Amino acid sequence: MSAPPPPYQNQPPHGYPQAPHGYPQPQPQRGPQQRQGSPLQAAIAVVIVLAIFGGGAWYVWDYNTNPNGGKAKEEASRAAQAEENKKYNPNIGDCVKIQDPKGKPVPEIVDCGSGQAEYKMGEKLYGPDKKCSSAFDYGIQYSVSRGADYTLCFNKV
Repeated sequence: MSAPPPPYQNQPPHGYPQAPHGYPQPQPQRGPQQRQGSPLQAAIAVVIVLAIFGGGAWYVWDYNTNPNGGKAKEEASRAAQAEENKKYNPNIGDCVKIQDPKGKPVPEIVDCGSGQAEYKMGEKLYGPDKKCSSAFDYGIQYSVSRGADYTLCFNKV
């Protein structure tokens, strides 16, 4: 049998070296020193965070409460659009003139005594593919999503 190889130089025979009892243990070395923030840096960070949240809160508050902007403008625009749409949504008895933008007839409500009045609305039929009876001179079918189809029936003025 052959003898085991000799131990390498400067290496202990069994694992890591142990300090003898009674001697202080060496502390493992740490990486680069951790930087500690100063109170001034902490105060600056707090001010930045408060400015961001404060600005966001101000924007939301202003959007909801300013009578000349934000939500008020949206509501005014929506009300104006609803008012504008009313003149294109006749009820029975309303007089209309028929406009034909791009091949789709649109009834615009006008005063029955004016020279613009062409037709008077007589009936509104709900459902798909409804047709005006022969008692009417003109009809416009509307196909809206989810079965809200209807037909407007008119007589000449």
